[in-house]
Amino acid sequence: MPPPRFTDNTVRFLRNLKRHNDREWFRSHREEFEREVRGPMVEVIERLSVDLPTFAPELVANPKTSMYRIYRDTRFSPDKSPYKTHVAAIFPHHALPKHVGAGLYLHVAPDHVLIGAGSYAPEPRQLYRMREHLANHLKQFRTIVESPSFRRSFGDIGGARLKRVPRGFDANHPAAHYLKLRQFLASAERPSQFATRPRFYSSVVRLFEQLAPFVRFLNAPLAGPQATGADLLSTAR
Repeated sequence: MPPPRFTDNTVRFLRNLKRHNDREWFRSHREEFEREVRGPMVEVIERLSVDLPTFAPELVANPKTSMYRIYRDTRFSPDKSPYKTHVAAIFPHHALPKHVGAGLYLHVAPDHVLIGAGSYAPEPRQLYRMREHLANHLKQFRTIVESPSFRRSFGDIGGARLKRVPRGFDANHPAAHYLKLRQFLASAERPSQFATRPRFYSSVVRLFEQLAPFVRFLNAPLAGPQATGADLLSTAR
């Protein structure tokens, strides 16, 4: 089977959805969405279920877990547009709830493709454990995220950041630059047409292979050998 990819019709649909973000339009184009948007992403996820175990066996790839719904949660948002204008998937740790810890991430939008990884919204206990692990294993972390190949692909680790080193850590700690982070994110952005190219899937896999050690490092204090059953239960609450 040829490697999965999206088509020009995918990008066209997402652009039209951005212009016509209402329920009536979407209902009349539902079959097109299933065929041109959801279908190709399912194919990508299913192929990753075969390839991911070769370099990140602890991460999950299946449509039920990985695929994000197209519907927006508008309850607490001033923007009441009912639909997301991108299609997205996450590949989380098999031993942790979907948004606990770090995972790989992919989305295709009308104007770009994002291939990324990290921990987007860790709860305070999770974040403390990640910071503690980083402070105690700074050399290992730097080996991963400051390598020339990682920097060429993803730049510096990003995310929301505190102005000062958080309480409980030395203000002059060598890891201060990273300890200030409230999120740990790495990503590469490409134009939307990247998703339609024959080498799309192989390029995503190559970038995911580079990101896997970063994800594994962040998950180690939550689901690694040093994490007890009690730790897992407390992070899942």
